[in-house]
Amino acid sequence: MFSDLDSKTGTGASGETPHVQRLVDEFNRLPGIGPKSAQRLAYYLIKMPTEQAKSLADAIVAVKDKIALCSDCFHITENDPCDICANGYRDQGKLCVVEQPLDVIALEKTSSYNGRYHVLHGTISPINGIGPENLKIKELLRRLQVSDIDEVILALNPNLEGEATSMYINQLVSPSGIKVTRPARGLPVGGDLEYADEATLGRAIEGRQSLGE
Repeated sequence: MFSDLDSKTGTGASGETPHVQRLVDEFNRLPGIGPKSAQRLAYYLIKMPTEQAKSLADAIVAVKDKIALCSDCFHITENDPCDICANGYRDQGKLCVVEQPLDVIALEKTSSYNGRYHVLHGTISPINGIGPENLKIKELLRRLQVSDIDEVILALNPNLEGEATSMYINQLVSPSGIKVTRPARGLPVGGDLEYADEATLGRAIEGRQSLGE
């Protein structure tokens, strides 16, 4: 029997040293990073100056130590409540429900929305074992009970899971009399009609507006 570790070189069967292989394995755990990309990142770090590598490591540790979820909207923050929830100049009557913190960042970049947010941290996905109890839906309903919200905007991704989650939340919220809406979905800026799929075209027509709007 051959040992996985070469006793002379200290390398494993893959040709990597144990520490390098551990680093490759850790990178490989990240979403969107395959074995080859993980290996390239590991060897890039090996060639990186020590101070720069330590700075990267410190940044990772600081994020885990300092970043938490806002107790109101569940967006990531270093302060509780987050800056958005603490901003009294925002429209307190509108609540935009999104899947992930990155969606908040994307919407904020548009400068088109001035209300508050609620981050679900996922969508209902039975195939992945994710039900309503795994999301921040109970917390959403609790906010609606104690806050003066007149409109809930369901800005979830237009896929099967997003649609299912939107329908579920709509069924829970609508009886309260709170207006439930979702962003218009249609053609991207610069898109050609002939290249748009039928669903996109249909939603573009349904969400049409007057030219003066």
